[in-house]
Amino acid sequence: MPKNQAQLAARIDARVKEAVEKYCRAKGLKMNRFIETALLDRLEEIEDIEEVKRLRTEPTRPLKDFLRDLKRDGLL
Repeated sequence: MPKNQAQLAARIDARVKEAVEKYCRAKGLKMNRFIETALLDRLEEIEDIEEVKRLRTEPTRPLKDFLRDLKRDGLL
């Protein structure tokens, strides 16, 4: 096993495993790659959710003030 790889063992529902195997066979994918991509996609989703939560708590200002500042700065 290359130095930058690690093994991960997990117990999952047999039906989920069968579905993943079936999908990978149909698409010609390696199961390891499919699982790694799925995990990375999920981690990215979690990061996006956290970013949205952070953005929702940021202070806001009225649109008219924002537009005024854009005009003042020659951006609008």
